[in-house]
Amino acid sequence: RRGQQVGITQMGGEGAQWTGLAPFCSEPHFIQNIGDGTFHHSGSLAIRAAVAAGVNITYRLLYNDAVAMTGGQAPVGKLPVPALISELALEGVRRVIVTTPEPERYRGVTLDPIARVVHRDSLDEAQRELATVPGVTVLIHDDRCATEKRRLRKRGKLETPPEHVWINERVCEGCGDCGDQSTCLSVVPVQTEFGRKTQIHQSSCNQDFSCLKGDCPSFLMVTQVGGPPPKPEVPAPPAGLPDPVSRFDGEVLVRMPGVGGTGVVTVSAILQMAAHLQGLHAAGLEQIGLAQKGGPVLSDLHISPTPIDGQLRASRRGVDVLLGFDLLGASTPETLATVDPERTVAVLNSDVAPTASMVTSVDAPRARAERLLQRVRRATRGADAVVVAAETVSEQLFHDHMPANMILVGAAVQHGCLPLGPAAVERAIGLNGAAVETNLAAFRWGRAAVAQPDALQAALAAAVRKPPARSVSAVARTLVAGAGVPDELRDVLELRVDELIAYQDERYAREYLAEVVRVAAVERERVGDGSLRVADAYARGLFKLMAYKDEYEVARLHLDAVEQARLAGEFGGDVKVQTLLHPPVLRALGMKRKLRLGRSAVPLFHGLRAARRLRGTPLDPFGYAAVRRTERALVGEYRALVARAVERLDAGSVEVVAEIAELPDLVRGYEQIKLDGVERMRLRAAELSERLEKPAPGQSRPSGLVETSPR
Repeated sequence: RRGQQVGITQMGGEGAQWTGLAPFCSEPHFIQNIGDGTFHHSGSLAIRAAVAAGVNITYRLLYNDAVAMTGGQAPVGKLPVPALISELALEGVRRVIVTTPEPERYRGVTLDPIARVVHRDSLDEAQRELATVPGVTVLIHDDRCATEKRRLRKRGKLETPPEHVWINERVCEGCGDCGDQSTCLSVVPVQTEFGRKTQIHQSSCNQDFSCLKGDCPSFLMVTQVGGPPPKPEVPAPPAGLPDPVSRFDGEVLVRMPGVGGTGVVTVSAILQMAAHLQGLHAAGLEQIGLAQKGGPVLSDLHISPTPIDGQLRASRRGVDVLLGFDLLGASTPETLATVDPERTVAVLNSDVAPTASMVTSVDAPRARAERLLQRVRRATRGADAVVVAAETVSEQLFHDHMPANMILVGAAVQHGCLPLGPAAVERAIGLNGAAVETNLAAFRWGRAAVAQPDALQAALAAAVRKPPARSVSAVARTLVAGAGVPDELRDVLELRVDELIAYQDERYAREYLAEVVRVAAVERERVGDGSLRVADAYARGLFKLMAYKDEYEVARLHLDAVEQARLAGEFGGDVKVQTLLHPPVLRALGMKRKLRLGRSAVPLFHGLRAARRLRGTPLDPFGYAAVRRTERALVGEYRALVARAVERLDAGSVEVVAEIAELPDLVRGYEQIKLDGVERMRLRAAELSERLEKPAPGQSRPSGLVETSPR
């Protein structure tokens, strides 16, 4: 692509391309990533070459104790950081900055004069400083790999912190800033009645707390006092499952696409051992890429009654069984090219793992499981496919996502896709020695998903933890019932009218209700298809803008009884809860970190909730901030915008008008993030309004403006 230079270099040649390009580029400086394993292998030669060439380059050296490419081993011949810095100084490196989450570990440690240590939060400032230094510089990021930390904690070799991050979804705006700040795949998007929100996937969380840098008041720090509570006992799998009937004779080739860090390679090893225990031959080929957690993993497994001779990688239309641990990986063109509609049986996990783009970008399209499933069904023997929501089953029965793959293995064995007996697989699980009881239970529940699905559904219904339902007040029901609301909008409006009464007062809720009902009446008259798509979008959009989350509303939502019940259900036991806030007033005075408020937050929140009557009045101490003025003005702008659009509403323009009504979904987050969203909304509104003003040739538009008086 024009303007970009893309290239691949060998290990030990990092930065070599810049050495050749630098004299011909206007860019004065370049940043090159390198791992500690690569450095100790041959990357030191690349740094030496850059020094000799005299180019301006910063090597960003990740010193994390693990070689991710080959499974997390410690680098061979690894030097401690002080010795490493001394070597760099001898080679001619001009300056070194060490960033670390624990700068206190370097107290009393003597470093070469070219080096200094800063907190990892100063990473950007450190990079900018090094970019101004002529010659070769190095930024050493000394931080143990978060995935390795989680692995060591599971093995009891590293203490597990008692603190957990939890997000109050009612306060969350779903802006994606926490995912952008942390680039962590445990910060996952979820869809709720109030739109896209974010939650922490607790069972995969590495507890490095980088998501807390997100500019948002929805974070809580939950500390488990006295250790974590015991996990609920897993329901016993049903006994007497029938023996599986094999679907294949002879050699079987299994392709297993999955996600790094979930045990795909371990599953391959267990199945190979089970084959050997049955007197069969087995061999596998793993393509694990460079990612321990979150990256794509492919494993091709051959099981045969005779010695396996030939290539191990699956060829075109050569796969007998597609064991799709990851639906996104199972539906890629590369994998679908290896399956055959007359030959391949698919066993699929219908839960879609979030990708990095889904976590960091609100605008990223969400993968739809049904569409991906249909794609795989069409490419395989669709009528024989087995689909299990393996991660959902795993989370609800085991309160952990890790057993999901073994659940799918159980389903594949019971479906007769694998030429392996259940006894051999269970013995192989025991020989593997890791989480034996959990994996055995997961395997048996996977078999039950095929042989006795009703028993699985009953176990899930008994195990699921449901917070109390969000009730709607009688006042809200009465208001909606008396407003002539169409049945299609009743549930949407009852909930939001009730929220607006609690947000401000009954008069405020009546104003909202009347506005939505008026638009619904116009849409029913002019479009007449009964969907009320515009009115539904307007009901959601107008509520979002009218219930903007100022200090009073954040306080009310942190006192929300339903959310507190959800928090208690997720952690249980004895916990201490702290609310993490970065008040705009204190931020303006120069405070750079979030406050942690414990029990003192409760009376503060009660006081703020009671003071909501000051909202928007001259006595409102928070109302003079630029973001608050913008929020109040935006309500009137949006109402007038929709009014003008509804004036031109008919069957031909309903799609554009509905998109205009959905524009508030672009306004997310807090402070500057929200202001940026407002600008995006205004730009998009101008584009859509222009489209609406230009009807197709010969097409007329009805007249008659919907009356509105912006608040």
